[in-house]
Amino acid sequence: MENVVVIVGAGPSGLATSACLSAHSIPHVILEKEDIYASLWKKRAYDRLKLHLAKEFCSLPFRPHSPGSPTYIPKDLFVKYLDEYVSTFNIQPQYHRSVESAGYNENDGKWRIEARNVQSGEVEVYVAEFLVIASGENSAKYIPDFPGLDTFKGEMIHSSDYKSGLTYENKDVLVVGCGNSGMEIAYDLSNFGARTSIVIRNPVHVLTKEMVRVGMILSNYLSVFIVDFVVLVMAYIIYGNLSKYGIRRPKQGPFFQKIKHGRAPVIDVGTVHKIKSKQIKVVPGISSIKGKKRVVFEDGAEREFDAIVFATGFKSIVNNWLKDYKYALIEDGFPKNDFPHHWKGERNLYCCGLSRRGLFGVSMDAKSIADDINKVISQKVEM
Repeated sequence: MENVVVIVGAGPSGLATSACLSAHSIPHVILEKEDIYASLWKKRAYDRLKLHLAKEFCSLPFRPHSPGSPTYIPKDLFVKYLDEYVSTFNIQPQYHRSVESAGYNENDGKWRIEARNVQSGEVEVYVAEFLVIASGENSAKYIPDFPGLDTFKGEMIHSSDYKSGLTYENKDVLVVGCGNSGMEIAYDLSNFGARTSIVIRNPVHVLTKEMVRVGMILSNYLSVFIVDFVVLVMAYIIYGNLSKYGIRRPKQGPFFQKIKHGRAPVIDVGTVHKIKSKQIKVVPGISSIKGKKRVVFEDGAEREFDAIVFATGFKSIVNNWLKDYKYALIEDGFPKNDFPHHWKGERNLYCCGLSRRGLFGVSMDAKSIADDINKVISQKVEM
């Protein structure tokens, strides 16, 4: 099957790239392993989730959020936005296509992509001049392999399978991971009456949504070091010294850390107040699982839990199927080129949504990729 462009993934990155290619009238196909677009949002997002950034930083190309929508868009409203986006730009992904292999053919200068139709079991071959990786940062669930993990007899779930704390009332629940998902899930569990503990091992910045919004606006005019200073002063005024509650602050500022390492600050939804008031207990890292429901911590303490929620993130599996990943990625599945040139690889290989800059980065990547592909095609026509 000959194509000009093949896009792998129908999440926001794939949808945005499709819309931008269509704006240039460039034929393309989207291969999606799930049965629906934006499956992470539609199937694997917890109920109380809202976009952590203000709506002006969370729109896809050519379609800003409506003026009447909330500043911080709730999950269901964002899903509706994606539905309208797909309808408006007539985006038609090929579903149930799990890409198993993609490699570059030096002889004809094209990409050969093999995708299994998971419904029929047949392997389909796609040939394209351009290949866009749009499967996102959140490809596969990651759960650390603690000693004795397989002996735990309580409930164990990944944060992507968590919906709400409704069924955890009066239960002892441990949340592993102190990123945005972990902190918000801990808050949600506590609200529903669970006896909640959270593992916080590493230093982390905790800010409010308003602080982040101010910081992003200031970033247009001031250096990142001044922005970090202003935001951290605001954080100290609101929260004080959190180290006595088990929350240590990193040495690098939140915006510098985001730019340099892609690590986002935790945006507090009320978790800090619950930690301060001892409604949520901060515990050290897990050493091992001992017995049916007993967890041993790094300080030697032991406690029993009815459930463990692993908010330990995801890992990229792109390099499992992208044989020639070296043209754009490094071994961990992230771009080899630094921002802002991260989206473009060699041999007409591109990656969208891997800048660790959220939906704002997705939109930037999609526009850049489509413009570059259009430029390459136009130059060939002129020759």
